[in-house]
Amino acid sequence: MEKLYHKLNTIGISNLVMGIVTIIVGVGAGVTMIVNGARLITGKKDITF
Repeated sequence: MEKLYHKLNTIGISNLVMGIVTIIVGVGAGVTMIVNGARLITGKKDITF
């Protein structure tokens, strides 16, 4: 029974770590997209057709 508890505990911790890493990567990607979008909007005045 203790082996099962230890395995479940390890799996739970690894799931928690993977969730935190996923959130950090998502926030980083979102910030990058917002910054690049702002650069595109500010550079819009330089485009002539």
